[in-house]
Order: sequence, then C-alpha cells, then structure tokens
Amino acid sequence: MFGIGVPELLVILVVALLVLGPQRLPEVAKALGKALAEFRRATSDLSEDLGNAKIMLEEEVRQAERKARAAQPQATPPATIASAPQEKQEEQEKQEKKETPPGDSQ
Repeated sequence: MFGIGVPELLVILVVALLVLGPQRLPEVAKALGKALAEFRRATSDLSEDLGNAKIMLEEEVRQAERKARAAQPQATPPATIASAPQEKQEEQEKQEKKETPPGDSQ
C-alpha cells in the first residue's frame, strides 16, 4: 500500500502506545478509523460525480456531432440537372487532354 511492511507497522504501533498510553490509544485508533472511512466515502462520492459528469459530457458531444451531421447535407446545395451535361463535357475535355501527347497541338 504505502511501502509499509509488518516490521514498520509494529514500530509505529509501539511508538504510538508509548506516546499516547494504553487508555488513549483505542480512542485515537477509533477516531482515525472513522476519519479514514469518511475520507473514503467522500472520495468515492467525488469519483462517482466526476464519472457522471464525464458521461454527460460525452453524451452532449455525441448529440452535437449528430446535429452537425444532420445539418451538413443541408449546407451543400443538391446537384441540379442542368449542371450534369456540363460535368460530362468537362470530363470529356480532361480525357482528350490525357490522350493527346504533349507537343501535339491541334
């Protein structure tokens, strides 16, 4: 956990027993245990709140992406029928340019 092994823990307990005395040591240990339990409860609540906030933010991002995708086709105008022959003509001109070798002028 914190790199504290059994020998170190025994030394800490002996020092605490000498400093606090046999009557006060159980009271201090009980208070310390309650404080640690409250700390764990608070940190778990905080991590749960952060997890919920993360989930909510991810959902908002997904909804914004969906709206952006839905609005994207509306932003580009649909191809008109009149532009189709012009596109064919441009493609034919490109093909002709590819077929004629450079230096051959017509």
